[in-house]
Amino acid sequence: MKNDSSVFGIIGMGTMGRNLLLNMADHGFNVSGLDKDESKITLLRKEAGSLPVKGFSAVQDFINSLQTPRAIMMLVPAGKIVDEVIQELTPLLSKGDLIIDGGNSHFSDTNRRVEELKDKGLHFFGMGISGGEEGARRGPSMMPGGDQKAYEVVRPIFEAVAAKVKGDPCVTYVGPGASGHFVKMVHNGIEYGIMQLIAEAYEFMKRGLKLSDEKIHATFKKWNEGRLQSFLIEITRDIFTFKEPGVDHLLVNDIKDEARSKGTGKWTSQIAMDLQAPLTVIDTAVSMRDLSKYKALRTKAAELYKKNTTEITSQESLVDALESALYFSTIISYAQGMHLLSLASKEFKYDLKMDSIAQIWRGGCIIRSSFLQDIFDAYQNDPSLPHLLIDNSIQTKVSSLIPATREVVSLAIKSGIAIPGFTAAISYFDSFTSERMPSNLIQAQRDYFGAHTYERIGKEGVFHTQWIVK
Repeated sequence: MKNDSSVFGIIGMGTMGRNLLLNMADHGFNVSGLDKDESKITLLRKEAGSLPVKGFSAVQDFINSLQTPRAIMMLVPAGKIVDEVIQELTPLLSKGDLIIDGGNSHFSDTNRRVEELKDKGLHFFGMGISGGEEGARRGPSMMPGGDQKAYEVVRPIFEAVAAKVKGDPCVTYVGPGASGHFVKMVHNGIEYGIMQLIAEAYEFMKRGLKLSDEKIHATFKKWNEGRLQSFLIEITRDIFTFKEPGVDHLLVNDIKDEARSKGTGKWTSQIAMDLQAPLTVIDTAVSMRDLSKYKALRTKAAELYKKNTTEITSQESLVDALESALYFSTIISYAQGMHLLSLASKEFKYDLKMDSIAQIWRGGCIIRSSFLQDIFDAYQNDPSLPHLLIDNSIQTKVSSLIPATREVVSLAIKSGIAIPGFTAAISYFDSFTSERMPSNLIQAQRDYFGAHTYERIGKEGVFHTQWIVK
């Protein structure tokens, strides 16, 4: 093999693939990129300049450019295309070569591909990548899972290009099988939840407090300098200053209120229901994106149901209360996601290290925030922590936020302002911290109409009652 052979190859020279490849080249690695679209290869070569990057539009030439064992990452749309690429690659590869799926594939597909390629002597693992275009170019957070020995082949490359926090790379071996893609899926679910909460805070300020765009910008700017500091608050701050050239108003006010999605939030909710992990904030966020798409129906309903709302006053004190409510609800979104990960770790035998996951999310990824240090500390203190809200330090933080959260939610409901994410967060908390829920009545109802049986307080066994006395 020639000395200038590439140590790593990426298939798919879209924004993410191209930027990640350039990131690797920045760190001195010889790399190759493949895309059958010649224009993308031309762009890659232009942006690479003198960097050690080769671009190919022919698969065999791309394969020949790589040193053995070959390490190849796919950054292509999830689903059928991934299988098509694998099918095209496998006849050209040798035993011991490594294929990495860096897209947002469903973890069940990753499980299948691991087994299929193992039979052919090829290593395969799924790796979640978060950070978007900028993260890929300057340092993403990466969540690889699968064959640990195979990961060791590419670990020096990934650790070099990952985001760094306090000198630590935001990448670690997550676990076996499809654990990497599972962790990324939950990351995206938490992301859905937090984005919905930020949008609701915006709605409360805009419609409830009647704040100007300038004041909303100043509020998000202030919040990003405090305990809410995070990537999502940071970009929201910037959105409230952006105007297109020659336009005198914010671009955000010209964007339709119909949110789209790629399905990862829905996947999180679906598997959570299978594992009986309540994700009320994330579930609500998924539902609200769906509801936003029914614009015509919402417009018609708005005409039919004229809202008789109560005006909200005391702006300054309520902005502070809103900050507390957003912080509280964000903590709940994280807590629900981490709870799902802990349950999945046991169910699928992933043996996830929760502190390590929090650690690699601290930088590079979309849900990075100052609060992730608190999550890291909680799981460092107790690796077997069953739920984030049980941690003493988290309990102290959450307890101080409850009065303000109740105030905001109550005022919003009274004023006809929809904040379902905030409402889901406080209701989850109230149920989670209830020693006794009204579920006994549900069990009685189930037994009444379907003889589904129930258990009794203080008595062992399963019971059924003839509720209709004849």
